[in-house]
Amino acid sequence: MAESQQEDAFVRFECVHKSYDGRTFAVQNINLTVSRGEFLTLLGPSGCGKTTCLMMLAGFEPVTRGRILLDGITMDKIPPHKRGIGMVFQNYALFPHMTVAENLSFPLKMHGNTRKAGRKHKEQNRRTSRMSKAERERKVSEALDMVQMGGFGSRRPAQLSGGQQQRIALARALVFKPRLVLMDEPLGALDKQLREQMQLEVSTLARQLGIAVIYVTHDQTEALSMSDRIAVLNAGRIQQTATPSELYESPQNGFVARFVGENNMLPGTVKEIAGGRALVQLEDGCLIACMAGNVCRCGESTAVSVRPERVAVATPSVKPGCGINRLKAEVMESVYLGDMFRTRLRVAGREDFVIKFHNAPGQARLQRGEQIEISWRAEDCRALDS
Repeated sequence: MAESQQEDAFVRFECVHKSYDGRTFAVQNINLTVSRGEFLTLLGPSGCGKTTCLMMLAGFEPVTRGRILLDGITMDKIPPHKRGIGMVFQNYALFPHMTVAENLSFPLKMHGNTRKAGRKHKEQNRRTSRMSKAERERKVSEALDMVQMGGFGSRRPAQLSGGQQQRIALARALVFKPRLVLMDEPLGALDKQLREQMQLEVSTLARQLGIAVIYVTHDQTEALSMSDRIAVLNAGRIQQTATPSELYESPQNGFVARFVGENNMLPGTVKEIAGGRALVQLEDGCLIACMAGNVCRCGESTAVSVRPERVAVATPSVKPGCGINRLKAEVMESVYLGDMFRTRLRVAGREDFVIKFHNAPGQARLQRGEQIEISWRAEDCRALDS
């Protein structure tokens, strides 16, 4: 990591491990930084350790080994309510017996409780404790306007739709102007159209306010559309941390390539490596020139990774044999998706190779059983661990 990024680190995980039973680890050796104002997403399948990382940072779970720092201060001795962190849960966690306004006012009152405050928090909490009822009402009103829910303060959560409840949960996390907001799959219960709308609203609001956000999801599209950077986790370990475009275009290993977006993986053997490029022989003998990825030795088993939209189609003639990055294919099925066709092919003995191309005017739909030829550039594919 660049020195400037280290200096700008607002949140830092240093060699963090977490075990619940003392024998197995839910997360292992997590090293991660988040800058001020950055929107970072923890992405991965269920059980990979995303929420565990969030719970340790929030203070709801202790760190087994390593440490977590917030703004240069180690968090292990600081209780959750003194960390200045806002939290948004998937199930909203609104108090059903309180009105919307009372739900938002609650954290303002809690942050004003100075009885157990540490010395360096006393002055900040003293100012909060002196907050008048009128000032709390003003802050609640501002927070509701921020999420376009002004006028809903007198309602109870049961009188709101799912999207409205999610906005209130977000407003409650922001009302006391936290240094950091943590979001644990907050949009998972919403329908597709509302979820996409809220994705835009949440990411836009975070950038407008300049707050740091750590967002947990298993939805790759959500992560790609909202994040400044994404950390991909699997089996408790970070596989790759990068910008959305870097993650999509240059996955570092086979898991990231398969998990982030749709990808074709063709098994083969490395024949040559030179200048960051590899020549791979597929199981049917065809040769593929590609970027070397994370393979490093000739004779090593690998999988050639290529995105469906990077594949070009030549039809109707297919030359005998195959040249470098030119493969014979048979159409297994073609699905019309409105703006594009998604076509499944039999390639190199496998029937799960997918290509996508836009539905241009006059574009002929490939028919089942049709023989075609496909190709792609070496720059658009990578040799990765299989």
